[in-house]
Order: sequence, then C-alpha cells, then structure tokens
Amino acid sequence: MTRARRRRIIRTRRTLTGLALVGLISFLAGMTDATGLLLTGDFVSFMTGNTTRAALALSDGNLFHAAVLISAILVFVLGNAAGIVIAHVSERRIFVVLGCVGLVLALASIISTQSMLLPRFYLIVFSMGMVNAAVEHIEGLPIGLTYVTGALSRFGRGIGRWIIGDHRVEWTIQIVPWGGMVAGAIAGAVLTRLTGAHALWLVSIFAMALALAAMYIPRPLQRRFNQKLAPHHSGVARGK
Repeated sequence: MTRARRRRIIRTRRTLTGLALVGLISFLAGMTDATGLLLTGDFVSFMTGNTTRAALALSDGNLFHAAVLISAILVFVLGNAAGIVIAHVSERRIFVVLGCVGLVLALASIISTQSMLLPRFYLIVFSMGMVNAAVEHIEGLPIGLTYVTGALSRFGRGIGRWIIGDHRVEWTIQIVPWGGMVAGAIAGAVLTRLTGAHALWLVSIFAMALALAAMYIPRPLQRRFNQKLAPHHSGVARGK
C-alpha cells in the first residue's frame, strides 16, 4: 500500500468518524431542544429565536419574559465557554464534554417543583451551550451542533459555488447536523408527549451513552475535532 493511499484511508476514516459524531450529537441536541421547548415554552438552543422573542417581549412591555430570555442567551454563552475550558483540560475531550452534558441534564431532570422550573430551564440551556465544544470542525470545515442555520447557509453557498464551477463537494457534510437535529427533534417531541418531564431523563441517558461510546475514539483523533489554541505572543516581537 502506497503512502498516499494510506493517507486517504486514514482521512476517510477520520471524516466518517467525525460525521457519525456530528450526526449523533446533533440528534442529542434536537431531542433536548424539542423536549425543552415543550416543557418550558422557550428555546433551549435556538438563541436567534430567543433574541427575537426577547425583543418582542420588550416591545409588548413584558419585562419579565424578556429578562428570562436575555438571561438564557447569557447562560448559553457561558455554557459554550465552559465546554471549551472542559475540552481544553481533558485528555478524552469528547467523552468528558458529553459526560458533563449528561450530568447537567440529569440534574435538570431531578428538578420538578414549580418554583424551580426556571433554574431547570437554565440548566438545559447551559448543557446545550456546552455540547458545542464536543466537535468544532471536521477536516477544517466548521460544524454547528445545536443550531443549523449556519450549516444550511454553508450548504446553500456550496450549491451556489458548485453551479458556478467549483465542483468540490466537502460542503455536503453540512447537511449532517441538520438531519441529526430534525431526527432528534422528532424523537424528543414524541418522548415528551408520551412521558412528559421524564423525557429529560431519557435525553440525559442518551448523552451518557454517547459519552461512553466516544471513549473508543482514539485521543489523537478526538483532538483533531477541536480548534487548536493559537500561539500567544506577549508584547511586541523582537526586531519590530
């Protein structure tokens, strides 16, 4: 086997592993989003929608709902930040990030009293921010896990470039997170309508199972799915 062929095989396996991860994690995000929306009435990962709804609430004078949604946006941002920190300090990045997501969702599942519904909402939002750190890109192509607007936009631009003569097809992977999100949202909606708030337990168990499955992914491969830190240079470079 030539070196070039071996590299192609390795890259293909790496890409397929990444796509499987993206599809499954997007499925988890879709389940959580549908379950969270049905249980709380607000989005737990679609922050564009929450931004618009917060603006509408402000225009209607509903300051409490606007504050809840704006707070959810901040919690989502903090969840993303926490996910990156956890991924950075962990050897098994995907396993640890998904495990933490499962634990946060399990904690949200425990909360059932009426007075604690808002903290439960924020815990679900936090978990959805955190999960984005599990996989950030595949072979240099950015991937979104809890939102598909960007993926659909990149997919559409890829179609446009193909029409005008650029026949590279890497952009087609952007449909994977959308497909995973749709399938997961259907599953989450069905589970929630059948089991009510207990659906959160099932979602957290799925997250834990996905984390355990990620243990079988070699650590060097897991690191390739996350952005590398850019070298930091303090002060002005010498000679300049």
